[in-house]
Amino acid sequence: MTRFFLVFVVVLAMLFGIEMLNPVQHAVVHPWTTLLARMSGALMSLFDTDVIAYGRVLQSRATGFGVTIEAGCNGVEAAIILIAGMVAFPASWRLKLIGIAIGILAVQGVNLLRIISLYYLGKWNMQVFEFAHLYLWQALIMLDVLIVWLLWMQMVARRTERTHAA
Repeated sequence: MTRFFLVFVVVLAMLFGIEMLNPVQHAVVHPWTTLLARMSGALMSLFDTDVIAYGRVLQSRATGFGVTIEAGCNGVEAAIILIAGMVAFPASWRLKLIGIAIGILAVQGVNLLRIISLYYLGKWNMQVFEFAHLYLWQALIMLDVLIVWLLWMQMVARRTERTHAA
């Protein structure tokens, strides 16, 4: 348990440190955030022709209301926490990489739901938007990370049991 905690904290600190570097922000984080806005806009335009996406913004053509996807809202930090947990857990690198790939997809899938729901909540009621943005979705994204990590650990444990049994 001590080893897990120490590796988790070191990997977490390293990844957050790397994420904060200006070259990483410009080459990875900002383009990713722009892509999230485009993907959200594309999904929303399937049922809502009023929405437009540009840069990191989702906006209503009719009302002008918009939301901007900022740091902390792009799922990068949640993915970093998930990666640190998977790297720290004793498993093969193959299983870690599979878990990280699937986990990032799961986190970003939930994050797309978050972005879309916040856009519509903001159009409807700013007080509800603020609560959902600051509290509800923060908790749900971290719950998603925890559930993905626990499911991955369960899969790793099953594979380890099968390997030891054989």
